[in-house]
Amino acid sequence: MKHYLGDVLLLITAVVWGSGFVVTAIALEHLTAYQVMAGRFVLATLILCVLFHRKLRTLTRSVLWKGAVLGSILFVAFALQTVGLEYTTPSKNAFITAVNVVIVPVIAYLVFKRRIDRHETLGSVLALAGIGFMSLQGSMTVNLGDFLTLLCAVGFAFDIFYTNLFVKKEDALSLTIVQFATASVLSVGAVLVLGEVPATLTGAAIWPIVYLAVFSTTIAYVCQNIAFRYTTPTKAAVILSLESFFGTAMSVLFLHEVLTGRMVLGAVLILAAILIAELKPSLKLKPRIRPEH
Repeated sequence: MKHYLGDVLLLITAVVWGSGFVVTAIALEHLTAYQVMAGRFVLATLILCVLFHRKLRTLTRSVLWKGAVLGSILFVAFALQTVGLEYTTPSKNAFITAVNVVIVPVIAYLVFKRRIDRHETLGSVLALAGIGFMSLQGSMTVNLGDFLTLLCAVGFAFDIFYTNLFVKKEDALSLTIVQFATASVLSVGAVLVLGEVPATLTGAAIWPIVYLAVFSTTIAYVCQNIAFRYTTPTKAAVILSLESFFGTAMSVLFLHEVLTGRMVLGAVLILAAILIAELKPSLKLKPRIRPEH
């Protein structure tokens, strides 16, 4: 049952993050990248502190430094992604970010010499190909936004890997609170240093921030960090790659984008990758049948 709990929570995260690309693009029409980040992380931190205030009394030194590490990684990854979105399209931003599906098992190999098995390799490659078919609709040229987004993919891969590692020994909610608080301090600091403190905020600028803070940040990351107790980093990355699928689906539903054959093929490849990741344990348990001669 716990196995499926992790999968369901990661699926919820993927759905919410899929919508986040559209909402972030809307927010950037009214605010700068660091203003968007500061707003979403500060509000998300306040929400968590109100809902789980008892966790603040039990923060240990271990949780503080691990949460600070995760928060710093999160800030860098989101900064690269959000600034990158100012110079590239949401579809290319989503695709390149999803390269973390391939990077996570590589990090596991480099840090712990964990072997990359054929199921993880096949699942990662299929997911990456599927995201490419769904998201890359325009030019394949690499511009500044694409390069920044590629760097952000590395950051998110490290975030997935180390979050999965830390929640095995620490309370997931406590880690999330410290993680968001750290990202908030860094984001607000960036706004102050760059002199981007807004004089006024319109409703058109506020509602995307509220959505990103409540859903894409608070709910999604709480679900993700709890789910990491019950899954592996590579499997989590593959399931989370569905955010591109849901992002495209929501664009079709709400922005009336045309559903193309490439999008359908991408969806099929991503679902195949999820099935491979899901069925891997059962495949290993099945006894090999000797062929009859």
